[in-house]
Amino acid sequence: MTIPREMTAIDPVAPGGPEVLQAVIRPVPQPGSGDVLVKVAAAGVNRPDVLQRLGLYPMPPGTPTIPGLEIAGTVVAVGEAVTRWRPGDTVVALVAGGGYAQYCVAPEGQCLPVPAGMALTDAAGLPETWFTVWSNVMDRGHARPGETILIHGGTSGIGITALQLAQEIGLTAIATCGSDEKCAAARAHGAAHAINYNSQDFAAEALAFTGGRGVDLVLDMVGGDYVPKNLAALADEGRHLSIAFQRGPTAEVNLGLVMRKRLTLTGSMLRPRPIAFKAAIAETLEGVIWPAFEAGRLQPVTDSIFPLAEAAEAHRRMEAGAHVGKIVLAVD
Repeated sequence: MTIPREMTAIDPVAPGGPEVLQAVIRPVPQPGSGDVLVKVAAAGVNRPDVLQRLGLYPMPPGTPTIPGLEIAGTVVAVGEAVTRWRPGDTVVALVAGGGYAQYCVAPEGQCLPVPAGMALTDAAGLPETWFTVWSNVMDRGHARPGETILIHGGTSGIGITALQLAQEIGLTAIATCGSDEKCAAARAHGAAHAINYNSQDFAAEALAFTGGRGVDLVLDMVGGDYVPKNLAALADEGRHLSIAFQRGPTAEVNLGLVMRKRLTLTGSMLRPRPIAFKAAIAETLEGVIWPAFEAGRLQPVTDSIFPLAEAAEAHRRMEAGAHVGKIVLAVD
């Protein structure tokens, strides 16, 4: 398989609005000893990509300046220490950057097979949200069948994934959304109850839905002034899982409430974690979640697909907040 020396990529030279996402020519990256080189067919678009574009998301050392945290495509070369993958294999991969390009390097352990029968444009939207949701809800939140979870941003990529995980493991899901239409979409994707946060008090609604008991888990990407309301909505022994802070990284916390309810406040950031940590999540997802996609119990939810050259339009759609599920770039 002939590999060119140069490729088309989206690689802004300075922070800015969506207009900085212009196609440029860059060298094709070279795989390290434990890496594979993937000819990218599609790349998922995620909120951290927007933050990186704005200059608000510092990248780990050594990360490509090209944005993009998840890809699907065909392996075209492998490093000398790679044992599982061979040229010609189709994979999805979680990457620390570099996805908005025709070629991308991924660590071997962060690659997964494309679920049988799934289009690459759908598969590209799986890794970032599934790694994040599994790591937080299951590994950090210790979710158990029969519990109730409050999911903010219920129709975002993270939100839809969390709803699907709840469906698969037997959680009752409550979702918050910004409109009645999005609430209907959340219910269509598995939410037992959906709350319009623009017209309803989500903490009061969550308490009412649970008969005053509260929810066992809150998956929060909002932060700021949502945190006290999240804690009020939690049941005794509840777990608060922070994965982003769109309304700010600081919050006022009533420690008396935390102590009285015996609450756990935790959170994580996936991008800087070691390869071995991410590889362990990949192994779990392949064993537990990928069979659900292959059996048809779960379906990818792709909102829209844009050509790589229209990455700016993809970011505009994400920032408008109109999407339900994942936004994907088709790379050809």
